[in-house]
Amino acid sequence: MPEWVQDAVWWHVYPLGFVGAERELPADGAVTPRLGRLTGWLDYAVELGANGLALGPVFAASTHGYDTVDHLRIDPRLGTDADFDALVAAAHDRGLKVLLDGVFNHVGREHPAFRAVLEQGPTAPTAGWFRLRWPGGPDAEPEYDTFEGHGQLVALDHSSPAVADWVTEVMTHWLDRGADGWRLDAAYAVPTSFWATVLPRVRERHPDAYVVGEVIHGDYARVVTESGMDAVTQYELWKAVWSSLNDGNLHELTHALGRHDGFLDTFAPLTFVGNHDVTRIASRLTEPAHLPHALAVLFTVGGTPSVYAGDEQAFTGVKEDRAGGDDAVRPPFPGTPEELAPYGWPTYRLHQELIGVRRRHRWLHRARTTP
Repeated sequence: MPEWVQDAVWWHVYPLGFVGAERELPADGAVTPRLGRLTGWLDYAVELGANGLALGPVFAASTHGYDTVDHLRIDPRLGTDADFDALVAAAHDRGLKVLLDGVFNHVGREHPAFRAVLEQGPTAPTAGWFRLRWPGGPDAEPEYDTFEGHGQLVALDHSSPAVADWVTEVMTHWLDRGADGWRLDAAYAVPTSFWATVLPRVRERHPDAYVVGEVIHGDYARVVTESGMDAVTQYELWKAVWSSLNDGNLHELTHALGRHDGFLDTFAPLTFVGNHDVTRIASRLTEPAHLPHALAVLFTVGGTPSVYAGDEQAFTGVKEDRAGGDDAVRPPFPGTPEELAPYGWPTYRLHQELIGVRRRHRWLHRARTTP
């Protein structure tokens, strides 16, 4: 793990929601670049105590950003390459590292590599990128593997050397442009052997890049060891924090902390009590008075903490399993921090205090916990 990660505290932003971007790219392509709005919030993040900006998807996509159609172009709903460069420069000027969200398990149906398959059939140069079947013959649309049944998300074939070369190119390109690391979306769905092939090649050029994989269930330590990632997301602890507080069952938290200590023998997990994929912690907790307790766990156990933008203001929002069900946890933010409602600032100040504790005790990054 790069040395700088010991001091990292991420402020995690879902850009398309944060800036109020259109749900889809308009047919006429007429959009207003908005990525620059984030620059006005960087001082707010620094004052919070963060020294890292973890961005959700910023690359050209059809809708929510995880159906990428061009990994080498900034989504027009956000802006241009120049807007991205300006944001990275502004973040670095303030001492903020920048983490990008890489969707390399699948692509959107409109990705040129898959469009070529639909137009040219099995002879398309990129047909080997995907796991395809042709029951209707070469002139019919193929069957293909998807991400968790979503037809708009076409799974890649990670045994293909061409896919490994392409992912290496994308990751290296944006690190060359100033990014400091990657979150690997749906890393749990990609063979660890794929990352073990790609990541050493990326680190030849960028040895200080931080790479964290999204892993929900499974053997976290094995995934880290076999893949070469620096860390994975600590969903076990996330669940135990709110569940144990709601149920009054601190034995669950004790068990999770014991497993967490075991993970720390191998790696420092990415810890969180909220992100863009889950119900806000202020909504998840039955008793609002338990929010400070959840934050105390986040900021005093080992790992690399991440704060999902808005949680530091006690934003509420419930994720629902339906189309548009993420909207409540991915809302637009006002133009400036001064426009935030007044009732969230006590929670912001609590974050500042707890992050301050962590700053004064750097050893907390690898701390073990005794219940």
